Amino acid sequence: MYATDVAIVGAGQAGLAMSRCLSVLGVDHVLFERGAVGARWRTHVWESLRLLTPNWLNGLPDSPYQGDDPDGFMRHGDFLARLEAYADMIGAPVMSDTEVLSLAREPEGFCLTTSRGTWRSRAVVVATGQCDLPRLPDHSSVKGVLNLHSSQYRTPHGLPQGGVLVVGASASGVQIADEISRSGRQVTLAVGRHMRVPRHWRGRDIFWWMDRLGILAERTHSLADPEAALREPVVQLAGRPDRSNADLPSLQALGVRLAGRFAGVEAGKVSFHDDLAESVACAEAKLYRLLARFDDFAGIGPNAPRQTIAPVTFEAQAPRRLSLRGENIRSIIWATGYRRDFGWLKIAAALRPDGDLAHQEGAATVPGLFALGFRLLRKRDSHFIGGVGADAAVIARQIRAFLDERAWRAA
Repeated sequence: MYATDVAIVGAGQAGLAMSRCLSVLGVDHVLFERGAVGARWRTHVWESLRLLTPNWLNGLPDSPYQGDDPDGFMRHGDFLARLEAYADMIGAPVMSDTEVLSLAREPEGFCLTTSRGTWRSRAVVVATGQCDLPRLPDHSSVKGVLNLHSSQYRTPHGLPQGGVLVVGASASGVQIADEISRSGRQVTLAVGRHMRVPRHWRGRDIFWWMDRLGILAERTHSLADPEAALREPVVQLAGRPDRSNADLPSLQALGVRLAGRFAGVEAGKVSFHDDLAESVACAEAKLYRLLARFDDFAGIGPNAPRQTIAPVTFEAQAPRRLSLRGENIRSIIWATGYRRDFGWLKIAAALRPDGDLAHQEGAATVPGLFALGFRLLRKRDSHFIGGVGADAAVIARQIRAFLDERAWRAA
């Protein structure tokens, strides 16, 4: 039996940020990682992926971006190398290839059963991120075609010859549809609820505006409906060197066929809901409200000249049914997001009825159990690379106080 004061589950950007903050406070801790540092950046991404956030926004505690391209977008492999270097720089005590199989409560703390032995800890930080398991709809295993979740897609060359159906039009879906279309394939994109923003507005990156307006730092408890905010899709964006948009109009310009939300498959025919125009109108209404907010912040009136926002066109009727064989669709990419998996967390009181971790701004309902890096944990950018550090600093101080209080009681 091994022991530490704090066990951190996960050694991605959130776990490493917490490690740095605990080290500054002199708190003994260990990080448990089922693979290597930044494991999901190795296994859940396609080859050409770049970060969506500009480099200047991707700082970690005591490690701001210091390169010569602050407005650029890092390749995922470069970011992974940066994480590895960061772990070395801060001396993070990472136990690689060590999966946490279960976490249970004990009278004086927690018991972690791992693939490399059993540990006791006085506190635990869950820093496992947002992407535990693919979220797939019913009937997502379609016969006669290659079915891949977006986390399994690597390049267009890894797909069989023929057309491709991409299901989901958030950031991953539009980027994958764009890349496959540019490879010469016929692509159909099933579009559900989505959020659209331009990469740039009035010469500034979209995140510059969101940062300056304080949108990224908006506290979760100040939002009108945090649960609804949690269900918002990831905005359509790409981090390209030419800073071009990745949205439905740009895909239409490439020849991508748009359809409504995926409805199902029967007898070799895919069906879609008749809701494409409604989804597009909803996304555009939100887009223009956001742009008006930017202009208001900049003191620019509604009648001032502004850059053109390309519209989605409806010259052709969106398909309601497609024959996979007739359209020669040989692959389906399910860009339908992820869900969490807390099957390893054997503390019923720590979980909500929907199976998610119950917490208040990162402090779980079970004393000594904390979370970090979750979407809207404390603020809008809590799951961003550049947003996790501020949360880590706050929660590390809470952990220090928790350990001190327990030590005082024991004395």
